[in-house]
Amino acid sequence: MRSLKDRRGAARIQVRLDRLANGNPGDAKPVGHGISELRIDVGPGYRVYYQHRDDVLIVLLCGGDKSTQTKDIEKAHELAKEWKDHG
Repeated sequence: MRSLKDRRGAARIQVRLDRLANGNPGDAKPVGHGISELRIDVGPGYRVYYQHRDDVLIVLLCGGDKSTQTKDIEKAHELAKEWKDHG
């Protein structure tokens, strides 16, 4: 997130990640294969992808905004598969 120039957006993303870590995902929806999308309604509409495996929360190191959503979901699925195969 350091490279994100939108300071307000970065702050809101961090708040949402903190809430997610405490068990409160807020505005989120499933996108398949056990992956969910945090929807952050600020700026261009940021997205962060995560999944739960057993009792472990895994924030996938990808995200984006509404304009890159389809590509970002594909990348999240790839990362989740790699984690599962090589975790």
